[in-house]
Amino acid sequence: MIKKILIANRGEIAVRIIRTCKEMGIASVAIYSTADKDALHTQIADEAICVGNAKVSDSYLNMNNIIQAACNSGCDAIHPGFGFLSENPKFARLVKQCGLIFIGPDASIIEKLGNKSAARKMMMEAGVPVIPGSKEILSSVDQGVKLANEMGYPVIVKASSGGGGRGMRIVWEEEEFENAFHSAKSEAKVCFGDDDVYLEKYLENPKHIEVQLMGDQFGNVIHLFERDCSFQRRNQKMIEEAPCYVLDETVRANMLASAVAACKYVGYNSVGTIEFLLDKHNNYYFMEMNTRIQVEHPITEMITGVDIVKHQIRIASGMPLKYKQEDITCNRYSLECRINAENIAKDFAPSPGKINFLHIPGGRGVRNDSAVYCGYEIPPFYDSMILKLITFAPTRLECIKKMRNALSELIIDGVQTNIEFHYLVLHSTKFVEGKYDTGYAQEYIKELKENGEFI
Repeated sequence: MIKKILIANRGEIAVRIIRTCKEMGIASVAIYSTADKDALHTQIADEAICVGNAKVSDSYLNMNNIIQAACNSGCDAIHPGFGFLSENPKFARLVKQCGLIFIGPDASIIEKLGNKSAARKMMMEAGVPVIPGSKEILSSVDQGVKLANEMGYPVIVKASSGGGGRGMRIVWEEEEFENAFHSAKSEAKVCFGDDDVYLEKYLENPKHIEVQLMGDQFGNVIHLFERDCSFQRRNQKMIEEAPCYVLDETVRANMLASAVAACKYVGYNSVGTIEFLLDKHNNYYFMEMNTRIQVEHPITEMITGVDIVKHQIRIASGMPLKYKQEDITCNRYSLECRINAENIAKDFAPSPGKINFLHIPGGRGVRNDSAVYCGYEIPPFYDSMILKLITFAPTRLECIKKMRNALSELIIDGVQTNIEFHYLVLHSTKFVEGKYDTGYAQEYIKELKENGEFI
């Protein structure tokens, strides 16, 4: 069993992993940049090591410094969290070459599935429906334009590595292609250290549904049902729920079966998520696979009772899955609101600064995953998400009502946040009915502006 883990991440996911390590009796080592020296994860870990300056390339993407910190502190494993190096096969290989355990799938699997264009090819081989698009990496603007013209607009240029909505640009007409191509490549390089992009037909306003999976090193794979992640702004998820309230039962069964079959086909051996797009005719298509823990994993934990991070560590230790598929049940609903430090009146611009006062709601059916505290200085260098507010209840409507109450109690003073925006969304008819799609967030923002609301 793993005895000491270095967490190669920051923020709430680092805190989440450290807390699980404590429960499992595993020692934890936090890493931090100079900008994060007072961050919560550095204070609750058993040890904390500075790995570089504020710039992510100097710290949280600095493979050599991170691995050196793990070796020097006597760790036997590294947990990458999400983002940063979590889906970087080079990093996974280096970790293993240095005699450490990478808490995630094998590097070869990350390479196959973490690379979105390669994953498309594998899904086709596995018989999973995929969105029409390029079979290879785009080598030039001209190649992309030619393919886009053949498929018909709109199309979407997407980063082959990474995820989280980064390195993605929608192109509505040929004149926009060159700028979108270079912009997507540039963002992909900054976020993932890889500027490869590919092309897909853009499905306008589908449902975005993802299936949570776990596979061990003995060929066992199970699903933990699905999440509806359709409430997005500019490809960034804002609110997630589990399960999907409006999903047809036959489509659900087929989608879950496709996800499990795909993982078995590639020999997947960790925690991961397959993301699908569901069109208005109930056709679902593979979009990508995230070979890591997801931001929104808490809502799946709430509906199944499975500690996903704990099992991710167990799998990496060489232990078989604790559950069989028939052991996994889903008999309640869960909702997650991503609370960001951002000024919604200024087009959701980041709002770093000092938290002068903080009140976190509690009570039955309320969970908070965060890394902030009263007096904490939110740095301007990283993602603006500071807190995940989660509710769970026997029915979806009860869950929504709990979230409304929790949001009304949540106070973060000193920085601008999107708390009020979430509160309004949860009163909108289309959201309450579960009939929203990936275009609804922008539609709702426009509606608020036209009505002279606070944004």
